[in-house]
Amino acid sequence: MKPGTELWYLTRGSGAVALVLLTAAVVLGVLSTTRVRTDRWPRFAVGGAHRNLTLLSIVFVVLHVVTTVADGYAPIGLKDAIVPFASPYRPFWLGLGAVAFDLLLALVATSYLRHRIGFRAWRGIHWLAYASWPVALLHSFGTGSDARTWWLAVLAFGSLVVVALAVLGRAATARGPAPVRGGAAASAVIVPLAFFGWYLQGPAKAGWAARAGTPAHLRASVRAAAGPQRATVLTSAAAPPGPFTARVGGTIRNEQLADGSVRVVIVLRLAGGPGGAARLDLHGQPLGGGVSMDASGVSFVPATTRATYLGTVTALQGSVVGAQVRDSSGDRLSLTFALALDPATGTARGVLRATTGGGDSG
Repeated sequence: MKPGTELWYLTRGSGAVALVLLTAAVVLGVLSTTRVRTDRWPRFAVGGAHRNLTLLSIVFVVLHVVTTVADGYAPIGLKDAIVPFASPYRPFWLGLGAVAFDLLLALVATSYLRHRIGFRAWRGIHWLAYASWPVALLHSFGTGSDARTWWLAVLAFGSLVVVALAVLGRAATARGPAPVRGGAAASAVIVPLAFFGWYLQGPAKAGWAARAGTPAHLRASVRAAAGPQRATVLTSAAAPPGPFTARVGGTIRNEQLADGSVRVVIVLRLAGGPGGAARLDLHGQPLGGGVSMDASGVSFVPATTRATYLGTVTALQGSVVGAQVRDSSGDRLSLTFALALDPATGTARGVLRATTGGGDSG
């Protein structure tokens, strides 16, 4: 593990563990309705395991949320984990994660209030909470950085198969009306096939980041890195850029948006250091000739390696901008831009200072 990547790995790991635990909880919840029990595994033990697995999965979901926000690699805030579909980063797919989280929180809250709200209301919310599992599954593929990796595909589709088998077992042993049991059995077959088809046409195909709603400045950086970076890995032994100071110059563009907010885009070329280009994308409310920042994105592509570093602004004081960026292998840089901006001519110039690792960029 490279220094500065701990939160990134913890975010990915905690999300995967949460999905496995939630899958196990769903399977036990389905099996508990079939009256499955043995001398060594009585029914109350099945219910207890179901409850404990659900609580443990919530712990890992919380860990997943906290580490994602703290990592700062993508522009995701704490409210984005609670308020669905409000994030500037992959809003729909991240919103599904927020929906799954909210459903689990509702399950915990109503479980403590069960005697006050009544068994029927609690049971309805409890069954609704089962929806958090397929929603979380879609979120893991739609938002995660590992959608095209074999291990996530095995984990996710393995979870899907296990739940489908549990539903088929429930349909086979249930005493309800035949049409209901038949519909449940058919869904257990059709839904996994539909999910697999969606995966092949969506997250498994190149270009998913753009279709998923990754902000424009991040998409542009990823496209720039797709070909040259691969060639560099094969033909160049250039090391990642170390600490450097370089002069920068470029353009600044201000956009007035329909909601009254502004977007400031600064595109810079480096003269000195590793060379290359950098881009700052700031969004917020106009404030005395500046911007009160609500969201941001930063990209940096050194000419020596063609690797793409992506991240966000961490400090903004007048024309001094601090940022943390990271490439696909986890190498981090702290960037400090000291800029002189001239909106009248649309030009920007100044100095860029970079240090390695994940320390303070100021």
